[in-house]
Amino acid sequence: MVVYRTKAVSLWLESANESLRGRWTALVWWSACAMIVGFFLNNDYVSVFKNTYHRELAKNGVWSLFAAFRNNELDYEQFYATRDIDRSFENLRNELSADGATQVGGPSRDTLRFVRNVGEELRPNVIQITVESLSADFLSIFNRVSRLTPNLEALASQSLVFENFYATGTRTDRGMEALTLAIPPTPGRSLVKRPKNDNLFTLGSIFRSRGYDTAFIYGGFGYFDNMNAFFGGNGYRVVDRATFSKGEITFANAWGACDEDLFRRTLKEADASAASGRPFHFFVMTTSNHRPFTYPEGRIDLPPGVSGRAGAVKYTDFAIGEFLRAAAEKPWFKTTVFVIVADHCASVAGKTELPVRNYHIPLFIYAPGGQVAPGRIKDLTSQVDYAPTLLGLLNWSYMSRFFGWDVRQATGDRRVLIGNYQRLGLYEPGELVVLNPKREINEYEGTAESGEFKRRGPHLDEEDETIAYYQTASYLYKNRAYRALSSEELRRESELKKGGLVSTTTALRPALP
Repeated sequence: MVVYRTKAVSLWLESANESLRGRWTALVWWSACAMIVGFFLNNDYVSVFKNTYHRELAKNGVWSLFAAFRNNELDYEQFYATRDIDRSFENLRNELSADGATQVGGPSRDTLRFVRNVGEELRPNVIQITVESLSADFLSIFNRVSRLTPNLEALASQSLVFENFYATGTRTDRGMEALTLAIPPTPGRSLVKRPKNDNLFTLGSIFRSRGYDTAFIYGGFGYFDNMNAFFGGNGYRVVDRATFSKGEITFANAWGACDEDLFRRTLKEADASAASGRPFHFFVMTTSNHRPFTYPEGRIDLPPGVSGRAGAVKYTDFAIGEFLRAAAEKPWFKTTVFVIVADHCASVAGKTELPVRNYHIPLFIYAPGGQVAPGRIKDLTSQVDYAPTLLGLLNWSYMSRFFGWDVRQATGDRRVLIGNYQRLGLYEPGELVVLNPKREINEYEGTAESGEFKRRGPHLDEEDETIAYYQTASYLYKNRAYRALSSEELRRESELKKGGLVSTTTALRPALP
């Protein structure tokens, strides 16, 4: 039997006389067919059954696998605890009203509201430096034994420092999501990596409504993690390694040009925007504090490559210091607010489902022109609160869909929203609620500072609050309702400003001597 099969295979191979060109043509054809089919893979096409088991049985296994890979998400309604959706939106609106924002009508399944700040709107440039994997523990103001960030230590005394600021996730794309969208981490991958993530309500969309130039500046190739598609689809100019000239890159590794090169390009972009007469907002993303932890020789007292994370942290700190010193020589320096913030911590390993302490990151807001006074904010704060707090510091009145609030104005319980690929959490001082797939809810007592949490019984109000944040966020994305303001909504915003006698001057605040 084996002999006959072997002969048959041999005869078949000998008869395979297709030309090389023909074989390549067939390969291209079938690959194109596979890509076209893959483009249309979507589990939404599967019939809906109330019973989850029936729904899963109705799926084709291969279809389901590749559709899940393409869409990069876990369907919230299918896997997590829910409440009536209108009830969840009502709970969420009650939460978001804690900063005094005014509901403005419209669809009940929306977060749209008007945030009013009294006084002249300040229009400084804003350069946001998002530092790769910068845990709070790397800074001596949070960890006395650390000596890795002398430049940031010096900057702290001149900045508004958020002492209890937390990342929402464990990856760069999660940090980008929260810092631009101010939305909780929905299950699965971040919105940065999902389809239909364009024309969203972002911090950049608010800046552009005031005439700002907005740009995403990155030393690596932005096709990684879908960064270019996300930022480009939401109105940001994209400046990544592909746009750097050969002479602009003095050192690079697999992740991108070194942070010094990135900051030199940022200075050029700022010069160009300032010369055009437009204020600017830049989202700058660093890469040097990432494996393999290599950087140029001779910059710091720790050798590259062999010093590991410590060397990379110290080099990034050095590069930030050099950047700020160079920026101080520019005419736009005192009309610019500089933000230093991390995307996530360097490590998130812990003893609990969501180790809250390992989400603690720094946030500095430095305004050399005096637009934002130095100081300390001790309140518990999350990345989703960054955008509304920044706009509040600038006295902006605006229509908002953000899930965060201005932490300086908000009343009631402070909270942070944290998650990983599957687990979604809400931490308030002394308590943590975690949502898991299979509609499981776990509750804990403990503090972020100690890192110690123990299980407790159910508290339905806290569970409802947690579900409200995540169920509504997933709903808004799925229904494409977390969108940039329409022309009608912008008109209403303008009318509300006039009614409140809020200044909308576009002039920059005079630079302080």
